[in-house]
Amino acid sequence: MTSEITLFVNPTAGRGRGARAAQPAARALRDAGFSVRTVLGEDAPDALRRAKEAVARGTGALIAVGGDGMTSLALQAVAGTATPLGVIAVGTGNDFARSLGLPVRDPAAAGRLVADVLKSGAARHVDLGRVGERWYGTVLASGFDSRVNDRGNRMGRIAGRFTYDVALVAELAALRPIPYRLTLDGGTVEEVEAVLVAVGNGESYGGGMRICAGASQQDGLLDVTVVGACSRTTLLRVFPRVYRGSHLSHPLVTVHRVRAVALEAEGINAYADGERLGPLPLTVECVPGAVRVLAPPVPG
Repeated sequence: MTSEITLFVNPTAGRGRGARAAQPAARALRDAGFSVRTVLGEDAPDALRRAKEAVARGTGALIAVGGDGMTSLALQAVAGTATPLGVIAVGTGNDFARSLGLPVRDPAAAGRLVADVLKSGAARHVDLGRVGERWYGTVLASGFDSRVNDRGNRMGRIAGRFTYDVALVAELAALRPIPYRLTLDGGTVEEVEAVLVAVGNGESYGGGMRICAGASQQDGLLDVTVVGACSRTTLLRVFPRVYRGSHLSHPLVTVHRVRAVALEAEGINAYADGERLGPLPLTVECVPGAVRVLAPPVPG
């Protein structure tokens, strides 16, 4: 284990929490005896290039400081390598950190945990989803949820902090079923009309919405949650249940557990870890043990 590690920082995460969080996290790591270098970038491609260079130089760990977007960027640098990933979760959603049992919005505690796991050599492997050359750790969204993201992105900052809410209401007003074609593990084909299809490596997105409740990051499988065609009234009644994960018992919802799934639908973009991937069709595969994470052991 090299004592030099790299902080990969998004200074704008969580309305500035990223920049503030880097300092107590770095202090905790230095107090534990590590030499800490910081990587910033002029933009996402530049930041990723710098992170990949740190990994190629043999950094002892890449520590993402920010939210799920920053963690997703870090995954592109460390997935498939021996370099472990740490997460100092100070963003808005923090679903990947929650799935690993990591501290959220407590950078000093997160830094101490990362240091402890590094010293113990107990980093563990978890699965990742992969679409082409893009990796993701939580959930791939397509359908109603991705359309809300599309609309919010088009609106920019017009509605300020209410942008997501305004986009959600607008998409509810325009709700219509989407014809999907799903190919499961390269064989079984399902043609369904659905409101959305989510492909989970982890359980949640959007800051705790457990759309793929029960998904495991260590079983080599993806959980494909299909929310069937329904009215606005029904969706408004069922969707809030995602925070508890109890929506899976509704007859409207179907779950498939697969190693890979091909998604086809007209006019639908996919998002993963909250980041835009691009339009369907696309194929998602689970890559078992694709990344080493600096996280506590799974209970039990």
